[in-house]
Amino acid sequence: MRSWRLDRPNLSGHLDLSRATSLVSAIGSNDANAFAAEVLKLLGDAAGISQCTVFAYEFNNRPRTVSVADHRGGRYLSNVADTYAKTFYALDGNQTIISSARPRKPDSAVLLHQQAIEDISHEGYRAACYHQPDVSGRLSLLLQPSQDIWLSVNLYRDRRRGHFHANEIALIEAFAPLIAQTARHHYALCGQIQTGIPQLMLARIRGICPDLSKRELDVLCGVLEGRTAKDIGELMGVKASSVVTYQKRAFRRLGISSQRQLFALCLATSRE
Repeated sequence: MRSWRLDRPNLSGHLDLSRATSLVSAIGSNDANAFAAEVLKLLGDAAGISQCTVFAYEFNNRPRTVSVADHRGGRYLSNVADTYAKTFYALDGNQTIISSARPRKPDSAVLLHQQAIEDISHEGYRAACYHQPDVSGRLSLLLQPSQDIWLSVNLYRDRRRGHFHANEIALIEAFAPLIAQTARHHYALCGQIQTGIPQLMLARIRGICPDLSKRELDVLCGVLEGRTAKDIGELMGVKASSVVTYQKRAFRRLGISSQRQLFALCLATSRE
């Protein structure tokens, strides 16, 4: 597992103009998965990429699927993406990078993160997101279109092709600026959701207590949205009793004991 920042990419590399045009044309498409499909066409044969997913990490919430494409077609990869977002995202190396990133003004730089199946110690995560989809590893392009929002364009390596080779990584690096910029525009046009009051409140809570875990923040987001423990548990892929446990832990960290105090804390912060 490794990650690196792509400040000055090597732009030498053969670019199929028709593929690049198709990628640009997919920006804002009514077909939610058209963008990932064009990324897959751009890199698939040359780099052994069989699947592509695009996730949005917004205001420290669990990731939201923006676009998916699988060489097999159908809903298979969409179901895998849903499983990842509900159950395993906190175990992902991408999440570690995003969570530990220092708050700063977004720029055009792209972070690359490589994660192989051998890097994943959690058996369930490894089976659901790598072994069963038949991939040997993943190379992710991480970009920050605005503060508190990250996008990941995930490129999954077909297991029959083995691990990424150096020349294939170099090819992806060469195309990374194009993919990243088109992903930004695609998200701005049709992937971005309107920031609601619960998300703004959650951002304030994060500022008050940066030590809150991902699970605790997910639960607090559900509470702020008016969801029941059962509903929150279904979204997170955990039992309602676990939701109650996470809520109690979060309340202790915040020095409160009720939902009313949670909302009061948010409102008091907003008036400062």
